[in-house]
Amino acid sequence: MKPLLLTHFTATSCLGRGLDATLDALRGQRGGLAPCDFPRADLDTWIGAVDGVDAEPMRADLAAFDCRNHRLAQIGLAQDGFAERVEAAKARYGAKRIGVFVGTSTSGILETEHAYQHRDPQTGALPGDFRYAQTHNIYSPAAFVRAYFGLGGPAMAISSACSSGAKVFASARRMLAAGLIDAAVVGGVDSLCLTALYGFNSLELLSRQPCRPYDVARDGISIGEAAAFALLERAPEADGALDDNAILLLGIGESSDAHHMSSPHPDGLGARAAMAQALASSGLAASDIDYINLHGTGTPSNDAAEARAIHALFDGTASAPPSSSTKGATGHTLGAAGALEAVITMLALRHQLLPAGINTTQPDLALGVNYLTTSRDARVRTALSNAFGFGGTNCSLVFGRADQLDTLGLSS
Repeated sequence: MKPLLLTHFTATSCLGRGLDATLDALRGQRGGLAPCDFPRADLDTWIGAVDGVDAEPMRADLAAFDCRNHRLAQIGLAQDGFAERVEAAKARYGAKRIGVFVGTSTSGILETEHAYQHRDPQTGALPGDFRYAQTHNIYSPAAFVRAYFGLGGPAMAISSACSSGAKVFASARRMLAAGLIDAAVVGGVDSLCLTALYGFNSLELLSRQPCRPYDVARDGISIGEAAAFALLERAPEADGALDDNAILLLGIGESSDAHHMSSPHPDGLGARAAMAQALASSGLAASDIDYINLHGTGTPSNDAAEARAIHALFDGTASAPPSSSTKGATGHTLGAAGALEAVITMLALRHQLLPAGINTTQPDLALGVNYLTTSRDARVRTALSNAFGFGGTNCSLVFGRADQLDTLGLSS
């Protein structure tokens, strides 16, 4: 595929608001997980909550969208000058030529939870001010972002479980290739809710401590929340038109192994297919990848399946590039995870950093992955970011630095 330019990007999670806070935490190997204190969630687990979401005032003209999920999205869109860059693109291309692609798993389901908690005791009727279409509806995060910027181009929400925030890049790329749009706001947003917390608890997937991806004693996930966004455009044709820090989307791979509703294929066949497709579409070989941001949830079966796929694709431990799962720092942000971890991967490329997987103290050597337990500076030309979801829906993304394409035999 022809490389696409990540003009700008931003991330907000329990690590903090914006890129500086995120990068500082990654460099300092600090996580944002804390014992669960989410209202009405009586669970012995850890969560990654973003400070101040409930106190965030919704912009007056967007009051109909008011819910925790959209307040989190609004916080995310306001960071790092991202909104200003989208406005500049809007002036350049026109509002109808910018698409919106947002990944989420549960959207604003917390608003529906609140509505059921306050239904009429006699009739069971939900409160009159409950606005399902603008809050809980899966499309509502895309509608909110579209309204936030006053855009008029195509808009869609992707809800494919934990691959949602990565698959938005693929959907946007197809519309750019078809000439339907000139730029795209892509991203993911998912917020804490009782449905996710108790749902994963019922599956016996929650850890009682901060999650430890790829650790020999890994025993489950920690749920987090995040809002992460990027502005995606066609790369300029002229030589030298990109600055040295420009990050490009080089390849995309998608697959569906449909092995089980909640477990991956034990040999990671779908994960391997997604990674192989991403490499093939980028024109790179496995040996060209300098870092992998693993899906790495911290459950025994998920980490093992991903590891088998990597081991097969990269021809063994000795050939596997340095890898880590940043979910030990952020928690698993579900539908936002693919977008958040794509942004973290872009930060690794921009700042030449290999981020450690924190909380993992004894990497499981049987998994055969070159797992990072200490963050360090390094030459990072390309990176692979994985996002795999329930039902075997998988997406892998390859990113690269524009100033390193020549060394890889590629051109922008």
